[in-house]
Amino acid sequence: MKNQIITYLKENGKSNVNDLAASLNMTGSEHFPKLIKTISQMESKKELRFSDDGTISLRPAREKKEQITVQGVFRANKAGFGFLFVDDNEDDMFIGRTDVGHAIDGDTVEVVIKKPADRLKGTAAEARVVDIVDHALKTVVGKFILDDEKPKYAGYIKSKNQKIQQKIYIKKEPVLLDGTEIIKVDIEKYPNRHHDYFVGNVRDIIGHQGDVGIDVLEVLESMDIVSEFPEDVMAEANAVPDAPLAEDLIGRVDLRQEVTFTIDGADAKDLDDAVHIKRLDNGNFELGVHIADVSYYVTEGSALNREAVARGTSVYVTDRVVPMLPERLSNGICSLNPNVDRLTQSAIMEIDDKGRLVDYQICQSVINTTFRMTYSRVNDMLAGDEEALKEFAPIVDAVGNMAELHSILESMRTRRGALNFDTAEAKIIVNDKGMPVDIVLRERGTAERMIESFMLAANECVAQHFAKNKMPFIYRIHEEPKAEKLQKFIDYASLFGVQVHGTANKLSQSALQDFMATIEGQPGSEVLNMMLLRSMQQARYSEHNHGHYGLAAEYYTHFTSPIRRYPDLLVHRMIREYTKNNSQETQDHFAQVIPELATSSSTLERRAIDAERVVEAMKKAEYMEEYVGEEFDGVVASVVKFGMFIELPNTIEGLIHITTLPEFYNYNERTMSLQGEKSGKVFKVGQPIRIKLVRADKETGDIDFEYLPSDFDIIEKIDKSLVRKPRGNGRARRDDKDKKERRGGRGNRGDNNRRKDRNDRGGQDRRNDKNSSNRRQNDRRQSSGDRQSNDSRKKGKKPFYKDAAKRSQKKNSR
Repeated sequence: MKNQIITYLKENGKSNVNDLAASLNMTGSEHFPKLIKTISQMESKKELRFSDDGTISLRPAREKKEQITVQGVFRANKAGFGFLFVDDNEDDMFIGRTDVGHAIDGDTVEVVIKKPADRLKGTAAEARVVDIVDHALKTVVGKFILDDEKPKYAGYIKSKNQKIQQKIYIKKEPVLLDGTEIIKVDIEKYPNRHHDYFVGNVRDIIGHQGDVGIDVLEVLESMDIVSEFPEDVMAEANAVPDAPLAEDLIGRVDLRQEVTFTIDGADAKDLDDAVHIKRLDNGNFELGVHIADVSYYVTEGSALNREAVARGTSVYVTDRVVPMLPERLSNGICSLNPNVDRLTQSAIMEIDDKGRLVDYQICQSVINTTFRMTYSRVNDMLAGDEEALKEFAPIVDAVGNMAELHSILESMRTRRGALNFDTAEAKIIVNDKGMPVDIVLRERGTAERMIESFMLAANECVAQHFAKNKMPFIYRIHEEPKAEKLQKFIDYASLFGVQVHGTANKLSQSALQDFMATIEGQPGSEVLNMMLLRSMQQARYSEHNHGHYGLAAEYYTHFTSPIRRYPDLLVHRMIREYTKNNSQETQDHFAQVIPELATSSSTLERRAIDAERVVEAMKKAEYMEEYVGEEFDGVVASVVKFGMFIELPNTIEGLIHITTLPEFYNYNERTMSLQGEKSGKVFKVGQPIRIKLVRADKETGDIDFEYLPSDFDIIEKIDKSLVRKPRGNGRARRDDKDKKERRGGRGNRGDNNRRKDRNDRGGQDRRNDKNSSNRRQNDRRQSSGDRQSNDSRKKGKKPFYKDAAKRSQKKNSR
């Protein structure tokens, strides 16, 4: 079509669109929109131009500039500007709001470089969108609003996604909509130079405004995270027997005589791992980690497998889980319930008193667990609780051996350089209506960390086996941090007077361990830990083994959670297939399928993390809505040029925007601090601050604080080099970029949503897979303790963060 347009315009000089369409036989409803789209793309690429009279013509050769175009993914900021992500090895390019065109967040776009990056000045390259290669947005979820402004449409929906500012008009449907619905639509038309709105068709009515839990469901559906399974998937799940058959045990290692037990959270239903331990005659430990053999029931080519690949992972949010597999499997035959036979895959390891793997066996097995233990009861046993020791007498020796081996493994990982990003983590407690009633900090005892150690050991053992045998395999990798990011971290740490031994090009993990030990317990330590974590690369799945930097592990994979992660299920399948027939054909098959599965699993993992982050922000803001106008003590978590983020003791974080401060504050990029021009007051990361909550918006997840003068304030000599020259009467003007980012600043990459970095930068890999699972299991159900907390709040008991804030204030005053 493009060639036809060029040929026609070369012959005729110029033409209006209607004449062009008639000449090219593209006047019908099927062809005309395609013609318009092609013309629009050619105009964006400067291949043709519109005259004032509405005619189009080819641009003369002298007007064309040799421009290098780059393709990448557009990441929008809700303030209108955005960034182009090309790959992990390239810095993002800045795209101003006038250069965005009609690109939507996530679109694959083509850009031309307006201004190259200047590494000496530290400025990013600037680009302009010239073409949209592929639209990422295919479906949208939102509240339906009746509107007769455009008669041919029933109304429109406003997406919850703040990066989509345009209305999404809905075609009139046979089903009458009354304006209360939350609907999901398929996008048919996108904004362009002719109209600044979307057009969509109703795919599904998700629910109605006011329905219990509709807020979380709206978030999940907007990310295409769907709870219901297709009929063919459920049919396969329902066909799975309730118990293993005799033929299922053939060829399996029989471990039913071992004293094996599970350790999980009290509310966990899917018990997918069990352990056994004993001392060998040579003094070494035998540790058996037994994982539910999900791949035996979820076979390659089945509907169950197809759906598991599409989901990639189970998604856990505050009050629910969207599982990767139907619960008939996860809570039924794949759950390692006590005193019943279950099919497993086992890593049986011999470990010496230095934590070294001496020998191992990876096999398909059958077990029969003796106890269904909880973390709390195991912690009671370790604390010497006589009642617990008597109740679980058959496993007292085993639990003691586990605690000893855990200490050995933990010391071994520390010696080799593993980094411990153990930051505070919140648990949001909701009532039966989905309303947040309390936010508390999670606590991890020895039992939780003990199981973590054993799962890490099993993951490393399995990865080492396949790597050394040079068979195609899927690894969980965490690559070394990039030098430029480490340099920024080193510079940042120096502002706190903490020296990091080494250079950005040669910085050992032991040096980072020393740094973390130095700052432990010091003001701002959590912020520094977070800055270090953000200098790390993202953990991901790969067919190539690059090791795991955060764990200081040469080999690592995910083997221990096949119920909720597809890579684990794939690992189990490979163990079975390689054991049965390690032919070249088998190896070639896995070599072909692993790369795509690794990429999709990494992408779907990040989608799950994003969903968790959005819901958490929404629920935290909803919780704080009741406390607008109240005062708290917090800590400056980060300082940016448009303000500072303040964190409360229970991890709730909000913004103090620079325009709300009582005087003009200069931002010092080197020290990452704000200083008042007149008073000399300084705000730095880690310092306590008194604040008042002025706004909490559940819809956006935004929380805004106002600074209050207090004894926490620090006054320093004013740096005259930062004082502005007079710029006229009245209150000092902020620069244009600050104005643009007044609300958009929240979306700047790296300035907030800091807690999600634990997951996507490898921090969560140090946490035991299953401990994380049970943490989320606990979130899904209201325990009696949760209800008691709710009742206490109704009776006037002060929420956690107020008590914590007072404790913090007393500690600081001492």
